[in-house]
Formats: sequence, structure tokens, C-alpha cells
Amino acid sequence: MSNDQSNKDEKVIKEEKEQDTINTQESQKQDFVESEESILDKQVIDEEQMAEVAAKYDREFTARKLKGILGKAISLVAIVWAFVQLYTALFGVFPTTIQRGQHVGFALFLVYVLYPFKRSMRNDKVPFYDWILAFAGAYVALYHLLNYRDIIHRAGAYTQMDVIVSVVAVLLVLEATRRIAGPVLVCVASFFLIYAFIGHTFPGFMSHRGYAIPRIATYMWMSTEAILGIPIGVSSTFIFLFLIFATFLKKTGIGDWLTALAMGVAGGLTGGPAKAAVIASATQGTISGSSVANTVGTGSVTIPLMKSIGYRPEFAAATEAAASTGGQLMPPVMGAAAFIMTEFTNLPYITIALSAAIPAALYFTGVFMMVHLEAKKTGLRGLTRAELPNPFKLLKEKWFLSLPIFVIMYLLVGGYTPMRAALFAIVSAILVSYIRKDTRLKPIEIIEGLDEGARSALPVVMACATAGIIVGIVTLTGLGVKFSTGILILSGGNVYLAMLFTMFASIILGMGMPTTANYIVQATIAAPVLVELGIPVIAAHLFVFYFGIIADITPPVALAAFAGSGIAGSNPFKTGVQASKLAFAAYLVPYIFATHPMLVLVDWTPAALIMSLATALIGMYAIASGVSGFMNTKINGVMRLILSAGGLMLIVPGNTTNIGGIAIIGLAFLFLKYKEKKEAEKSEATSA
Repeated sequence: MSNDQSNKDEKVIKEEKEQDTINTQESQKQDFVESEESILDKQVIDEEQMAEVAAKYDREFTARKLKGILGKAISLVAIVWAFVQLYTALFGVFPTTIQRGQHVGFALFLVYVLYPFKRSMRNDKVPFYDWILAFAGAYVALYHLLNYRDIIHRAGAYTQMDVIVSVVAVLLVLEATRRIAGPVLVCVASFFLIYAFIGHTFPGFMSHRGYAIPRIATYMWMSTEAILGIPIGVSSTFIFLFLIFATFLKKTGIGDWLTALAMGVAGGLTGGPAKAAVIASATQGTISGSSVANTVGTGSVTIPLMKSIGYRPEFAAATEAAASTGGQLMPPVMGAAAFIMTEFTNLPYITIALSAAIPAALYFTGVFMMVHLEAKKTGLRGLTRAELPNPFKLLKEKWFLSLPIFVIMYLLVGGYTPMRAALFAIVSAILVSYIRKDTRLKPIEIIEGLDEGARSALPVVMACATAGIIVGIVTLTGLGVKFSTGILILSGGNVYLAMLFTMFASIILGMGMPTTANYIVQATIAAPVLVELGIPVIAAHLFVFYFGIIADITPPVALAAFAGSGIAGSNPFKTGVQASKLAFAAYLVPYIFATHPMLVLVDWTPAALIMSLATALIGMYAIASGVSGFMNTKINGVMRLILSAGGLMLIVPGNTTNIGGIAIIGLAFLFLKYKEKKEAEKSEATSA
């Protein structure tokens, strides 16, 4: 009996222990759930503040808020536009001028109805003159649609009506672009138009005979070399569909899920919230084409969270801005410029995406290094386990949200055209949303997705149209060849000087200019110079693309950094400077892959690729230590210069520079370890 009683007691104790374990696990799960809610809800700034910050630094968010019948009618126009694009993806594109003309026509109509002449004007009413401009925009496109055969047949012998329509179209495109993308791109395009007219007054290699206004105007609108050129061609086929795809992904809640997942994975590390912001922005870059939008979207969660546990406002805002700007470098979307790059380089889209993967990874590794070193230097802590969302729970419950991204990558790798891949990806995003009730897209939400997707395309369409003006003038006047000659003369044929000039040109043009337009201009003018100096085509185009993007975190016009400062309540200029420091890799990586083209998968072998990656990472870490002033311990100015010099040597190709750079960095590291050891011994002796 006593043995039976003893066995029963042991059984009871065992059951109680099991129950205690279950209760503990449930308690931990509850901690995770509550923490997840705090990550996604309690730390998020309200939508009104987000909209205010976004509108201040990105004109895309200054649209009129039209309600009632008028609002529904405008939404219907946007939805019809989306259906036209889906139709062409399914059944094939229209003839070139019709496909591109209707695309610009829809965009012009919607921009004039949705975007006021000035930001400060009423946003709930459309004045009569904007209705006139909107229908004029529709008319110039309709003129192309109704007369496209005649226009083709009389190419070069245009009628007076052709000239009038062309002049009106050019002016409408410029004003629409000013409203939605700001004055910088319009000023650049206007300069090129003036240059085409009075080119004979320009000195030296810039001089040309000049063209009459009718010739310029008709070339801009009636041909397929300018406004209706390659950029709009890509926008009307690939980009628009990918933006609709991104809209549907956002509506399923993938953005919040990715942010929470990143926080769960990296939030507990040293400087965890900042590292989580880097990961979240990198992943969200696959569905966002705007550094400001990415900063505001992800930053609404990460910036308040970083501040709440003691991070300086400037550091919190700069981390998010640096990471979000890099989001545009991430395949598959890459700020929508990847699709245009396929046309300028004559390379398949999948080649562009694969070539961009390693440089993008290097960029985010560099930002990660800087965040880690700054966190160690200033003693920034990570989140506690109770503050973190449960990554395993997140994966278990909503792993399917990432399926559409894998679907589109699989289709692109499998040889599908970007149009067809985007179409199937849109369908997959809708279908996977039905796996769970809380992610399910209702029919009305699908219609709203088409509306929102079309509206999100407006800045890109207008940027492509106006950039097309610049491309057209370059083609008409032969400026591309002239500019290449000028750069070659200035640089003396030195590839590093040519890259330096191109870098400054890209950053200056990128200050306030949309990424897509900046890339188009640089691809037309600057990239050919680098190619002529022996840099591979893909490396040259990615080079100008990178420096156009990082203008968003380069003072004095660092729009992404300023948007982050608006959320953090920090000093905008100091935030921009801090973001530039954190994103030091952005200024190095283009030089690395331009001089080590195997990093963009040009003439690469496994051994050469590994060696290039190793030297690049060691060099980047040394420079990051020099910039931050920390490598296991705080370092003085001389040591910072030594480490930076050693890191820069590893960027220059060659065995001599590699050996020299590694030797300098290795000796510096050993010296710092020796110094750290001596200081520790001294501290122990003092305490004893």
C-alpha cells in the first residue's frame, strides 16, 4: 500500500510540474503576444502624424481628399486604368504609341484632378482650371490614339495641329510633374528644352546648331524617342503592375508582419531595435519604391521604439532613414528603376536583379556594422525577452504572407516576362490572403487595391514622362556623345576621376529628383562614359543608380533623413549627417563593384567572388570602425585614419593593395587588443 501511495504521490507531483511548465509557457506566450501588440500598436505614431510627415517631404502624399460622388468617379477612372494595364498583361500590349499614349493620358488626368497647384490650397475641391487641364491631358493622349496611323505615316511632316498638341502636351507633362514630384526634375528638363532651342549659344563641346520650337515639340510628343520613349514604355508594361502588386502585399499586412518578425529576430541583440529596423527596411524594400514612404512606414514603429529605450532621436531617425533608403536597392522592385535598367542595358530583368543582390547585401551589411559599432560605443541595449514578439509564432501564423514574393521570384527566374510574372503575383497575393480570416481581402478591398495601386503609380509615370524629355533632347542634339567627350577630357581618361565626377553629378541630380528620373538621366549621359572607360555595363548602371538613391540621405537635401527627423522630433540636418555616417557603405559599395565586377556577377568564378567578398567585408569593417571611432574600444583620430586607409586599400584591386591593406588593419587590430589588455591590467591593479 505504501508503495502504491508513493507512486501516486510521485504521479501527482509529476502532473503538477507538467502543469506548471504548461502555465509558464502560456504565460510566456502571453508576454510575447502583448509585446507584439506593443510593437505594432503602442509604439506606432498616429496616422495623422504619419500623413503630415510624409506630405512634408514627399509630394505624392499631398493629394486632394475628394469625397462623395466626385471621389467615387475619380476612383473609377483609376480602377479603369488599372484594368487596362491588367488587360494588356493578360492579352498583350497595344501598338506602341497607343500603349504609351493612354498611359500618359490617364496619369495626366488623375494628377490634375488629385494634386493642387500649391500644397497649401484646399484639398477637398477641384477648381475649374484644373478640370480644364485634366481634360486637356486626356485630349492630347486621345489625339494620339485616334490619329496614330496618320502620325506614323507623316513622320517628319507634321501638321500645325500636331505642333499645337505637342506644345500643349509638353507643358502639361512639366506642370503635372512639378505638382507631384517637385520642381527639381522640371527645372532640369526645362534647361534641356532651352538647350535644344539655343544650343548654338553654348560654348565648346556643348554647342550645336539649335532647333525650332515645332521641331522640338513634335519630337517630344509625336515620336517614341522622348515622352513616349523607353521610360514610359517600361512604366506602361512592367512598373505599373509591380506597384499594384506592392499595394496588394501591403493590404494583406505584410509590412507590419515583416517589422514584427525583424524585431523578434534581432531586437534582443546589442542595439537590437536599430538592427531590427535595418532588417525590416531591407525586406520592405522588396515592396516599396520610395525611401520617404519606407522611412515613414517602418519608422512609425521603429523610431518611437528606439527612443523609448534611450536611443538619441538623431540616431533613431538616421538608422531608419539609412535602412529605408537602402530598401530601394533591394530586388525585385529596386525603386522601379530595375525595369528601366533592362531597356538601357539590354540585359534580362533577372540578370539585373541577380547582379544587384550582392551589392545590396553589402550595403545593408555596412549599415549593420555601423549600427553595431555605435551601439557598442554608446552602450545601447537590446530589448528584453518579454518585450519581444515571438518570431516562431509569427512565422507559424502568417508565414504565407511572404509566398507572393517567392512566387514572383520563381516566375522571373523561370523565364516568365516581368508583365506576366507581376500579373500572376498579384493573383497569388489575393489568393494567399484567404488562408486566414484576419488577412482576407474582401471584394471591396481588392477594388480599393486597384485604385490605390494606380494612384501610387502617378509619381513614377510623370517622372518617366519628364525624364523622357531629357532623353529625347540628348538623342536629338547628340549631347550624350558630347558629354562623354567632356568627362573624358576632364578626367584625362582616369577611371577613378570619371567615377568621382559621375558620383557628384548623380548625388546633385538626386537631391529632390525621383529615383527613377535620376537613373534615366544618368543612364543616358553618365553611364556611357564609365562603359567607355572599361567598366562593365551592369556595373556602370548600378553605379549611377546607387548614387542617385543615396542623395535621399545626403545633406543638404536628405529627404528620407528629414522625414525620419519629423517622426523622431530631431534636428533634420544632424539627422542627415548621422544617416550619411551610418550609410557609409553606400558611398563605398559602388566603387567596390565597379573595380571588382565579379561582385555583380561579371566574369566571376567562385574563388574570385569569395576573395572579393572577403576583402570588401574586411575593408568595410575597418572603415566603419574608423568612421565610428570604435573597434572593441574607443580609438583616437590617428588610429581612425589608419583603419580607414587600410580599408580603402582593400577596395583598390590588386594583390599589393590587398596585402598592404590587410597588414595595416591586422597590425592596428593587434595594437588595439594589446592596448585594451594593458588598460584592463591597469584597472585591475588599481582596484586591487
